[in-house]
Amino acid sequence: MRPMTTTAPAPTIDASATDPRARTQGPQKLGPLTPLVGEWEGDLGIDLSYHNQDDETSKTSYFEKAEFKPIPVQENGRQTLWGLSYTMTAWRHGEEAMDPFHDEVGFLLWDKANGQVIRNVVFGRGIAILAGSDAGPRDRVLHFDAKPGDPSYGILQNRYLMERAEIRDFTSTFTFHDDGTFSYTSDLLLRLAATGAEMHHTDQNTLHRVKRYHPSVELG
Repeated sequence: MRPMTTTAPAPTIDASATDPRARTQGPQKLGPLTPLVGEWEGDLGIDLSYHNQDDETSKTSYFEKAEFKPIPVQENGRQTLWGLSYTMTAWRHGEEAMDPFHDEVGFLLWDKANGQVIRNVVFGRGIAILAGSDAGPRDRVLHFDAKPGDPSYGILQNRYLMERAEIRDFTSTFTFHDDGTFSYTSDLLLRLAATGAEMHHTDQNTLHRVKRYHPSVELG
């Protein structure tokens, strides 16, 4: 009878030892904004808004591109801000070869000492919003809130909008998922002159990274 032999189990490979992106990370200058760095695309966008020409509120699906790029450190006296410049551009499905129906540009800022995330955003329709909220350096859900007249986080809008579609509140959330995607929601509370009522103009999408900014060509 032959002696019994046993096969040693295959060695377990620690992903953190082979993938630099899986290694434990120390303190990061961008705090909770760190996962956003890069270029993103999303094809699951849904916009709910009032359409003046059709006199109705309806949903529109859209494709979106976004870029988040680190900026130099910003200093206001003793305040230190690290952040990103960003753009988000959206096209209605079926109109990807035409002009986008939505553009926004701005900055996302991290104030570590005060535990705040800040979003400075300007929309092409003549709207400027400075929104923010409390946050921790490892938070996976970020909130950006603003109200007209708030001395810190407020809303500016042109005269036509004040008369026809006044913005009364802004809330937005960024959520980072375990699969590497991120999703957002946005809610503008409007008072519409056409209907004499308030409505929530909402947007939501989930985006995946298509380009990573990295000094290595292989990991970029």
